[in-house]
Amino acid sequence: ENRPIPEPGPNEVLLRMHSVGICGSDVHYWQHGRIGDFVVKDPIVLGHEASGTVIQVGSGVTHLKPGDRVAIEPGVPREVDEFCKTGRYNLSPTVFFCATPPDNGNLCRYYKHNASYCYKLPDNVTFEEGALIEPLSVGIHACRRAGVTLGSRVFVSGSGPIGLVNVLVAKLMGASAVVVTDLSASRLQKAKEVGADFTIQVKNNTPQELASKVESLLGCMPEITVECTGVQACIQTAIYATRSGGTVVLVGLGSEMITVPIINAVAREVDIRGIFRYCNTWPVAISLLASKKINVKPLVTHRFPLEKALEAFETTKRGEGVKIMLKCDPTDNSP
Repeated sequence: ENRPIPEPGPNEVLLRMHSVGICGSDVHYWQHGRIGDFVVKDPIVLGHEASGTVIQVGSGVTHLKPGDRVAIEPGVPREVDEFCKTGRYNLSPTVFFCATPPDNGNLCRYYKHNASYCYKLPDNVTFEEGALIEPLSVGIHACRRAGVTLGSRVFVSGSGPIGLVNVLVAKLMGASAVVVTDLSASRLQKAKEVGADFTIQVKNNTPQELASKVESLLGCMPEITVECTGVQACIQTAIYATRSGGTVVLVGLGSEMITVPIINAVAREVDIRGIFRYCNTWPVAISLLASKKINVKPLVTHRFPLEKALEAFETTKRGEGVKIMLKCDPTDNSP
């Protein structure tokens, strides 16, 4: 639909949007109208993996100017509360977040955003790489929470876009071996391409069987498991697979109530940690992309113009490809 071009406030910038990735959560809101306690009650603009060009700056903005290419961090705290003061602003209960009801996202031609959460892209970082900083940030935050370090052996459960960025980040942070599981052979092939050392295609394995497969491939139980599916059986596998004293980070979101072998984790001092989005990751990600330490380009498998957004969403829903990009600027089709 046509909407008026927004007017940026004193601390905001107006952006001409360029590349917006489709996330599983966008598809979930489109299909189901809710994720957990976040319920769609009014029409909402989707999109939160995004980059664009500054075309107007608010009166209080000094670090950006028209023409700057930027990546957008979608979560902006509305107030400086205790979480902001301790640097964990993603946990602030009143945070604004693109495409999480009731906040509109940026799958549109023109969009305004808090200037402090728009990060200038170096010339050698493309718009699509800028948009991919959002899923990449999930990997950075998860691997930080997991404590991945030199020589870590890591099990990544799930080889969708979030599983893949966790493979990329874990390897970069020093993991000596990464094993990935998934149902899809093509997604496991992509995991190999981005650096996974071992892959396991899940058939009809019990969680214990899968855990022992992980151990036999690595030669030992992994110190760290990053669970990216949210599926009950996969979370069970994650606990069984992780070595005593190790860490399981739960990234994927599934049912609110699930059954897990909690006594197994407790008796073996396996730490179970959650993550909620990310914080303090955009500057890190930009420096990694600019220095070519990490390559996210292979993640983009499909591109659609904004006018074909419905087709793009249908393609994502069918599970085709890895990351689907929508191109919002009809005058610029570059990556």
